[in-house]
Amino acid sequence: MLRIHDLVFDAWGRRFFDSATVSLPAGAKVGLVGRNGAGKSTLFRLILGELSPGGGKIDLPRAARIGSVDQEHPATPVPLLDTVLAADTRRAALMSELEVAPPERLADIYARLSDIDADRAPSRAAEILSGLGFSTDDLSRPMAEFSGGWRMRVAMAAALFAEPDLLLLDEPTNYLDLEGALWLEARLRKYPRTALVISHDRELLDHSVDAILHLTEGRLDFYTGGFSQFERQRAERLRLQTATRGKIEARRAHMQAFVDRFRASATKARQAQSRLKMIARLHAVAPSIEENVAPFLLPSPLRPLAPPLVRLEDVEVGYGGPPVLRRLNLRLDIDDRIGLLGVNGSGKTTFARMIAGNLASQSGHVHRDRRMKVGWFHQHQIEAMDGDDTPLGIMRRALPESSEAQRRSRLAQFGMTVDKAETNVANLSGGERARLLLNMVAMERPHLLILDEPTNHLDIDSRRALTEALNDYAGAVILITHDRSLMEMVADRLWLVGDGSVKPFDGDMDDYARLVLDRARQANKSSGRTVVAPASPRPEHGSLKRLLEAAETTLAHETLLVAGLEAALADPAGYADDASLADLTRRHAQAAERLARVEAKWLAAAEAYEAARNEAPAFDPCGGRDASRLLLPSASLPLLPVGDT
Repeated sequence: MLRIHDLVFDAWGRRFFDSATVSLPAGAKVGLVGRNGAGKSTLFRLILGELSPGGGKIDLPRAARIGSVDQEHPATPVPLLDTVLAADTRRAALMSELEVAPPERLADIYARLSDIDADRAPSRAAEILSGLGFSTDDLSRPMAEFSGGWRMRVAMAAALFAEPDLLLLDEPTNYLDLEGALWLEARLRKYPRTALVISHDRELLDHSVDAILHLTEGRLDFYTGGFSQFERQRAERLRLQTATRGKIEARRAHMQAFVDRFRASATKARQAQSRLKMIARLHAVAPSIEENVAPFLLPSPLRPLAPPLVRLEDVEVGYGGPPVLRRLNLRLDIDDRIGLLGVNGSGKTTFARMIAGNLASQSGHVHRDRRMKVGWFHQHQIEAMDGDDTPLGIMRRALPESSEAQRRSRLAQFGMTVDKAETNVANLSGGERARLLLNMVAMERPHLLILDEPTNHLDIDSRRALTEALNDYAGAVILITHDRSLMEMVADRLWLVGDGSVKPFDGDMDDYARLVLDRARQANKSSGRTVVAPASPRPEHGSLKRLLEAAETTLAHETLLVAGLEAALADPAGYADDASLADLTRRHAQAAERLARVEAKWLAAAEAYEAARNEAPAFDPCGGRDASRLLLPSASLPLLPVGDT
């Protein structure tokens, strides 16, 4: 599907790709991994043609459709559902052509729409939007009413709905809550075409992809299997590389010693020259480079406080109006590791703000030790940093009594190199800013760490380092994250935020994953939710008659096709070749299924036409849409269960 051959790319004073070569098979789901700044997003821009390589080439099949999520969708007045439907340009073009096509073209257009399963498009789009956290009421809301984060989800929904031949996703779970990330894992596993996903989410890379593409030192190395298999294969490759290099260097040293000893000897000169040639022919093996990552410093509190740290008794909390959370009766002890679960908007951040002392309760009693120090990291801190500030300037304000050498030493412990200490924040990567803030939050040895999406900008190795630091930290932790691996490795108790309350969840992350997906499936099956389109004037009799005639033409065409295939199946000569028979049987099954759909649409068109002729209240199979879409009804279609396609 995608072939990269001897790719070379230099930019911004460095080489990103140095004769990189790889081939991705069609239909593969591939995770692209590598350190922050290695060039993963740059590779996407090269594939999309936004950047030009300095050498080599990137080959894709002719007319291959590429889809990506580069930025949030614009804030337009177009309704949410129509925005996503427009992402399938083939369907949109055929629907537009349908509006003005002459009668003799209608049958062909309807056949092409049927081939791409266009009648299920509104239901499929709504199912994707539901999985990404949108409600049924959201479907008719204009895009301008959604925030930037939600419009980013719309862009992802549009890319998934369009089902391009090559889907490029750059850190897709960064825009999602845990529930959305779980849904996306299941969706990517069943994506019918090729997908290349940049991700540092270990669970997604283990459960949703079947290969890993590792970008390191300008090379692209392809490994089959998920991320855990990649780690084992890479460790074994590095071990073998190190062993091979050791053997070659030992052989080189042995022959060089012979040359040095006997080069001047008349009787051994020829052997010495021969060994010099052998040394020249020994191929060099590059040394294996261990990609070390700086640890996180999360110092434990000097003195533990008496339990509990916090106790809530019938607490209500909100923002002045009706409470967001009610009837909170919980206790937080000095060594608790709490993972907060719940969809976006359920009140997780509200709860975190109250525990941190940033938001007062409206009623009830909050018992908190006055000596308790709280370190609170939330993802918006990164966005709020002053771009003209520097890490050293931040450290000067935090440690006004310390010497300049002590401040620089502390930054070095954080993983901020000498050249980064005085670099403007605007020029630091998201991962570097997140690392700086996480270490700063914990610098005063808090008794409680509250971490709201701490891993959004961290690569996999940095996430592992954060996990190790949190497990060594001796205080209490409240964790809000879409990173399932971090939640599983750190949290020993789960609290579920939902329905206006916070309650302990009896189960682990696997139980919660099943709950999320099963709840979505059951809700879609039992609620009977429909995709409702805006009402439009009832079609005229002439338009209905025209559509009925087109339906009859399509029905006749499909009937003849099925009859021809049945005749071929009845011919004994067709049974001589098993492969031909299997292909014929498959085509017959597809044609029969298509005929059944066409018959249903013809019946709907006939009923609508007869109702209009009798001037009775017309049955509108379009659900209020324009009559030219009659053969592709989009109303009263229940949302498909999550995971179904």
